[in-house]
Amino acid sequence: MTGPEQLAVVGAGLGAGILTSTVGVASLLSFPVLIALGIPPVVANASNTLGLLPGALSGAFGYRRELREVPRRQVVVVVLVCAVGAIGGAALLLALPSRVFASAAPWLILFTCLTVGVQPWISRWLRSHSQHPHDLRRSMTPATIAGTALTGVYGGYFGAGAGVMMMAVLGLGLDLELRVVNGLKTLALLAANLVAGTIFLFIADLNLPAAALLATGSVIGGYLGAHIGRRLPATYLRTLIVLAGLTAATLMLF
Repeated sequence: MTGPEQLAVVGAGLGAGILTSTVGVASLLSFPVLIALGIPPVVANASNTLGLLPGALSGAFGYRRELREVPRRQVVVVVLVCAVGAIGGAALLLALPSRVFASAAPWLILFTCLTVGVQPWISRWLRSHSQHPHDLRRSMTPATIAGTALTGVYGGYFGAGAGVMMMAVLGLGLDLELRVVNGLKTLALLAANLVAGTIFLFIADLNLPAAALLATGSVIGGYLGAHIGRRLPATYLRTLIVLAGLTAATLMLF
């Protein structure tokens, strides 16, 4: 890579790190940059997953105050379920043609965008029809666990829009503030990327220079993104998440 190309990859990592900790569409920025450099799609995807790991790590560290507000058992369940799902996603990436998931991904993202947008109304409806409407939902239901696992699969396979999906699953299944959901989402996707990245490191073809450049930018961007996500009002953050998800789905469709 030339000097300007290296700077472009670092810049993509910086922007992707910010997106990881805020709206959750990091790969929408970084993956196309790797493709534009002529890196084959599967190699670019695996290298992208590895390169964005430091951004997810610094983002999760930036949200450490929010994560303390979530019961430890719940955090462990979310992380483990997402990580197990990512094993299946990484296996799918290495075994299946990339077009298989790519055809379904935009529609999954559009559905989760809708869910994120209407989540406050759905949550109120669920509470109004609950036997204990004033109790906060703090335990993982089977539906929430299944949604978390499927998001982990998608995150291990491709990941563009996985953050939007995870926000929808956790926001709908648990009564937590949006900033806390954002922190839990960042930690869960860190687990998914860590598992998938480890598998790719030993099995997949990688462009390690590109992954290292992405990592350099993403570690800074992830921490900055956590501070941005914490300060954004919930309505603005929800709007940005929906807009980012719609953009990702539109670009993937067309």
